[in-house]
Amino acid sequence: MLKKLEAIKNRWEEVGELITKPDIISDMKRFIRLNKEYKDLQPLVGAYKRYKELLDNIANAKDIIANEKDEEFRTMAKEELEAGFEKKSILEEEVKILLIPKDPQDDKNAVLEIRAGAGGDEASIFAGDLLRMYTHYCEERKWKIEVVSLTEGTVGGYKEIIANVKGDGVYGVLKYESGVHRVQRVPQTEAQGRIHTSAASVVILPEADEFDIDIKNEDIRKDTFCSSGPGGQSVNTTYSAVRLTHIPSGIVASCQDQKSQIKNFEKAMEVLRTRLYKLEYDKYLDVIASKRKTMISTGDRSAKIRTYNYPQGRVTDHRIGLSLFNLQPVMDGDIQEFLDALQVAENAEKLKAGLSYEDK
Repeated sequence: MLKKLEAIKNRWEEVGELITKPDIISDMKRFIRLNKEYKDLQPLVGAYKRYKELLDNIANAKDIIANEKDEEFRTMAKEELEAGFEKKSILEEEVKILLIPKDPQDDKNAVLEIRAGAGGDEASIFAGDLLRMYTHYCEERKWKIEVVSLTEGTVGGYKEIIANVKGDGVYGVLKYESGVHRVQRVPQTEAQGRIHTSAASVVILPEADEFDIDIKNEDIRKDTFCSSGPGGQSVNTTYSAVRLTHIPSGIVASCQDQKSQIKNFEKAMEVLRTRLYKLEYDKYLDVIASKRKTMISTGDRSAKIRTYNYPQGRVTDHRIGLSLFNLQPVMDGDIQEFLDALQVAENAEKLKAGLSYEDK
């Protein structure tokens, strides 16, 4: 472990020198990548220094026990040695966690997509409930959530919502929410009080920035149309809504929530860039899946991941078998316990698979 940490420290020092060179600074894409690597390696370098100091203390205690004549000194050294071994075991476990390779996308902002699935009008209402849940969670974390586009349900809720979530490490936290969410309850549309099962799909994507995807202007077709829904006098009177089509791939992105066509264009471009980036990101997920079989954050997004059972007040995450009887707080945005448990489960899975920093 010490040799591995020494190699990481050497790489950290090397990167620190690279990011001061003019040719690196002038290459913005490489400069950003190296800056991120330098920041990511800092916790490991700190762990290396603590680990090396601890090993030196253990070696010093052993030397005193072997060579010191004074019994009082020897007793103190034995106590320090015992404490040192205990600290060593704890620190080694911490280092193992630090050595687990982070998803390179974890620090990015995210794009949240929610779509009503099976269940008709009740599914749209449930999609609206999920949007409220995530909105409250993001507000609690001081993250900014901006709706880019939405399609309202016929009796409430939404058939589809797309939103940008911006903040510190958003994707690394929310990525576990991708999959099918299922609700069991008496629908508002049901007069006879029968329990129905409905579903909505959630997709969390890492937001792509301009350094990730280079989109040529000639590859984009821009269409404008009148906005619909809330928005004041400009709705249905000005062509402020924007639809962008990436001609080579056929991918479409639109935005209509702003009164300004320019702002709608910028938001639609963010969505388009992210969807194009997703094509490459899915290839990355395939590589990860080939190393380890997981349903925690890189599994099939069509898989049922969580059930919200209203009659029993229970929420169950099927990937880790965790059930909590606090449905209302969860629907109010208190989902941190699930996210923490999923992170722990994924780390345990990576450790079991033997993945380390060297696999990055």
